[in-house]
Amino acid sequence: MLTILGFAMIATFLVLIMTKKMSPIAALVLIPALFCVAVGQGAQLGDYVIEGVGNLAPTAAMLMFAIVYFGVMIDVGLFDPIVRGILKFCQADPMRIVVGTAVLAAIVSLDGDGSTTFMITVSAMYPLYKRLKMSLVVMTGVAATANGVMNTLPWGGPTARAATALKLDASEIFVPMIPALAMGLLAVFVLAYVLGIRERKRLGMLTLDEALAREPRPEAETVSAGTGGTGGKDRLRKGTAASVSASGTGTGTSASAGGTENEDADDDAFQGLDPNRPTLRPKLYWFNAGLTAALLTAMIMELLPIPVLFLLGAALALTVNFPHMPDQRARIAAHADNVLNVSGMVFAAAVFTGVLTGTGMVEHMADWVVGTVPDAMGPHMAIVTGLLSLPLTYFMSNDGFYFGVLPVLAEAGAAHGVSPVEIARASLAGQALHMSSPLVPAVYVLVGMAKVEFGDHTRFTVKWAVLTSLVVLAAGILFGIM
Repeated sequence: MLTILGFAMIATFLVLIMTKKMSPIAALVLIPALFCVAVGQGAQLGDYVIEGVGNLAPTAAMLMFAIVYFGVMIDVGLFDPIVRGILKFCQADPMRIVVGTAVLAAIVSLDGDGSTTFMITVSAMYPLYKRLKMSLVVMTGVAATANGVMNTLPWGGPTARAATALKLDASEIFVPMIPALAMGLLAVFVLAYVLGIRERKRLGMLTLDEALAREPRPEAETVSAGTGGTGGKDRLRKGTAASVSASGTGTGTSASAGGTENEDADDDAFQGLDPNRPTLRPKLYWFNAGLTAALLTAMIMELLPIPVLFLLGAALALTVNFPHMPDQRARIAAHADNVLNVSGMVFAAAVFTGVLTGTGMVEHMADWVVGTVPDAMGPHMAIVTGLLSLPLTYFMSNDGFYFGVLPVLAEAGAAHGVSPVEIARASLAGQALHMSSPLVPAVYVLVGMAKVEFGDHTRFTVKWAVLTSLVVLAAGILFGIM
């Protein structure tokens, strides 16, 4: 009974948010509360929620201070060279922009943290997508899938969990998986190319004016229809001015064309690209770069818990870059909207995970899934594990899957001569899909900053993420890794 109710709760949640009948934060709270009552454990709802909040509180704290820290770094111009480099490559060609999104997300994912990856990627690419009227779900889908593949880095989380659960060395799992993961990342780039070509056909071939590649004027970003296209329609009037947000991350002011046309600020503003915004701190560039490098190094080396590192980093960044209290309050206020949205979503997700775990639904669902595997598939448990990792890591947290389900799968595989390390490697295949799970806090950073409905992101991304995960699994089988 708990198995059926568990799947029904997840299905109800997904249907409601994908059809936009409820907001994600409301669905994350109300649906599990109703199902908790339905299973006859309504009296324990408070305990489940408190336990869920307690488990996710460090994640919420990490995200809060990570948003402040990287928001400040964006404000002071730390990532401007990356933005300029990506813009120079992309110009206004939709295909290049989508590929650039995948490349940027993959590079920034090296820090092992999804939320920071999405903050930097969206801050850099959002202005171009909005200005050229490109599909924002293409940006969120490509970024999430690229980050999902890179999330398998030993310091990213899943590999470490698999190693811990099966008492293996993380490098023993990860290093042989590199060729398969490289194929998965290649699949993401190919996907980005295909989606970019589709956007190019829809919008036309464009190039930014040469003035955009150089240092733009503080009052405008000039763009024009490109001359190198092949029949693309002119989507941007020559001389159209694009205003820029002074904060670097807030919403921009309105744009106008030759003083005769006022356009929507949110649609047309180039955010975070003004080279003369008052928050820039060029003299502190290398301090900020060194601080960020030290922070990421400490994170990888696990010198302190990640929430503590971002708390210290945010405090230090604010103090050094904005020594005056009014300036510090202004920076915190500029990022308060993102902080509130993301932290609120995380605590709402705590209700969902708390009920799912506390009622025993997760355990019963996992046992049922493992029990459905035929005995004849025993010698192929690595492949079975890889296939199961797609739905299970989407509907469950990584902790639930790797510490609850993976040992059972490894034990079943061992009975048929399949080594635990092969099971562990196969379990990483579903990470490309996992990063778009409603149980992953970082995905709310992505859709929130991109101003994309979570349901729209889910409908668009899931099929491509599943395809990418299957590429990783197939490559692992082909290379004899599992």
